[in-house]
Amino acid sequence: MKEMRRLPESSDKKSDLNVIYIVLDDVGYSALGCYGSEIETPNINSLAENGLRYNNFNVTPLCSPTRACLLTGRNCHSVGVGIIADIDWGPQYPNKRGRISNSAATLAEILKWNGMATYMVGKWHLVPGHEAASSGPFENWPLSKGFERFYGFLIARTDQYAPDLVFDNHRVGKPDKSNYHLSEDLVDKSLEFLTDHLSVTPDRPFFLYLAFGATHEPHQVPKELIEKYEGVYDKGWDQIREERFNVQKQMGIIPPYTELVERNPGIKPWDELTKKEKLLFTKFQQTYAGFLTHTDQQIGRLLDFLNSKNKMGDTIIVLLSDNGGSQEGGWNGSINDSAYFNGIEESVDQMFTHVNEIGGPFTSPNYPKGWAQVSNTPFKYYKQNTFYGGTHVPLIIQCPQSILDPGSIRSQFYHAIDITPTILELLNIEAPKLYEGVPQMPLHGVSMLDTFTEPLAPSKRKTQYFEMLGHRAIWQDGWAAVTYHERGVPFQEDQWELYHVNQDFSQKYNLANKYPDKLKELQAIWWEEAKKYGVLPLNDNLFIKGYYGLQEGRTTFTFYPGMSHLPSTAAPQLTLSSYSITIPIFRSNPSEEGVLLAHGNHSSGYTLYIKDNYLFYEYNYVGFVYKIQSSVQVPTGSSTVRFDFKRGQETSGTGKLSISGLQVGTRYMPRTLPFLISIEGMDIGRDRLTSVSANYPVPEFPFTGQIQKAVIELYNDPLFFKKKKRDPISININGSISYL
Repeated sequence: MKEMRRLPESSDKKSDLNVIYIVLDDVGYSALGCYGSEIETPNINSLAENGLRYNNFNVTPLCSPTRACLLTGRNCHSVGVGIIADIDWGPQYPNKRGRISNSAATLAEILKWNGMATYMVGKWHLVPGHEAASSGPFENWPLSKGFERFYGFLIARTDQYAPDLVFDNHRVGKPDKSNYHLSEDLVDKSLEFLTDHLSVTPDRPFFLYLAFGATHEPHQVPKELIEKYEGVYDKGWDQIREERFNVQKQMGIIPPYTELVERNPGIKPWDELTKKEKLLFTKFQQTYAGFLTHTDQQIGRLLDFLNSKNKMGDTIIVLLSDNGGSQEGGWNGSINDSAYFNGIEESVDQMFTHVNEIGGPFTSPNYPKGWAQVSNTPFKYYKQNTFYGGTHVPLIIQCPQSILDPGSIRSQFYHAIDITPTILELLNIEAPKLYEGVPQMPLHGVSMLDTFTEPLAPSKRKTQYFEMLGHRAIWQDGWAAVTYHERGVPFQEDQWELYHVNQDFSQKYNLANKYPDKLKELQAIWWEEAKKYGVLPLNDNLFIKGYYGLQEGRTTFTFYPGMSHLPSTAAPQLTLSSYSITIPIFRSNPSEEGVLLAHGNHSSGYTLYIKDNYLFYEYNYVGFVYKIQSSVQVPTGSSTVRFDFKRGQETSGTGKLSISGLQVGTRYMPRTLPFLISIEGMDIGRDRLTSVSANYPVPEFPFTGQIQKAVIELYNDPLFFKKKKRDPISININGSISYL
């Protein structure tokens, strides 16, 4: 840990205010009740009633980059987080390292340096995926980025019922309590941290960064909250979007001249859906709504605590979402979270058989794109895109010390990089020019503080660029140029659109043909900003050196029993490769059984286990299971179990099971996963979080014999696409690959 040192005292006294950031995940512009939704969010609404709502606030269209902007006050590419942190692109791409540069001290580091207590609870997602293992390195974990305590999860998402939890710098199991839910646990830990703080050091101000997993997929929530919205969404996404739009106008949260954009390309009119589609899609949205209401209830518990301790009056609360509603559920929605990331569209018929399980522990749901656009009302497109549907989000700030007209709306254009400069000005703290011996880049954000007291103060932000996966946009003085980038299309062929957003809030009318000179001017400004903030070079290809992190250059991995849960981002990537898994074991009697190795969850993955004296291998291909059972029993004493996979054409292959050199089972597998084995990670000797197989008891099914080690060997380069000089763009349901 870095040594804590205070900045030299300035002539002006620093504020004693506390600061709380509450970050929601994948919550679109209209999802909250106080932004026009029918979803019940009374506690968040109370923050709006006692603070300010901003209706022209933007973030990046993806989670890690927004969090980097928020915590540093700098643009995401400049600090090394131009894309999700899971992917470390290597030193040749300093803008996409998955970590915050040491030249950009976080707000937590600055506040700790100035004597404040700093606590973080929830989603971090600012560490390269290959550094998220329990062996570290830890220099990009929260405790090394200014937080004195941390409880939460390190990567993009985790199961709400069986999360991959980290406490400070070590992994822990979830609390042993009935009806466990992660959102409740995160607030429990927040209250624990604050109770300790107020009991022992009540005069020391604190910073709490509370980043929920909600409402990122998996949308999981107690059944009664799903049932709460029974019948609400039967009318469908077209009517709900219209209703939200009308409420937004009545509220004044959108300008009166705003027009509702058309349905995004590919979204069917609700009336054209089949009965089965309507029933399934309605259940997805009920679950999302219940999930958001449940999150609001947990925020209410935090607010009640602050009120009970008389801390609301001296606490600044900032609540926002990290990006717009997510398109990652595809056209039909999803119950298997790895399906989207493997380019697999799940069928309505297949998912409908599990409709009553949606929201529970055995599915990983995400709603379809039609509901994602509803979340982003009145805008077009989604998370990942640089249109307003991806970047325009709710922002609520409660600061009773400074806001004189609570309940009001502010319309100045600001960005996530502007929050931290605002807080520093409120606290009368300057960002250091040198931190821990490292020269600091200047803040890119500007303070919004004047908007607290001056409703019509002009925005100090005049220009803001956006870039994500080749999608690009530039905003300047009420005009926006934006392009939707198709992966693989040369960037110079992208079609840019032009919007006068001061007069066209929803980006409905493309003025590119009417004002070509204005469009060229903004495009030139985008390139200037891109050079200034380290956006270049542009690259829309995820399959590059660095994607596999610690696996790069390795073909043999040896794991030992007792190893902590290994996140998928740091586990061997067996996709598109031949490989073997070899495990020497000892069984003293025939009753000893359990999991030898497991990687994945109920959505996808593989597992090797002994049950009823037989050896089993199972491979879960987004719900379809290939199973091999040994033809003979596993002997007692010492033996070596082994699974070999020989890859064939495309994603097919043949799996062979053996015991001490004797082949005991084989299975042809016409389809295996091409890119991602599972969102959930790997375990040795047990299946810790959620089970890959439904064939063994939960939780964990630990092996009761002895495991010497587990050795995984790869026999051909999993990055073979790079060798072919072409990239897959989708995987067809039959397992064949479509190329650029």
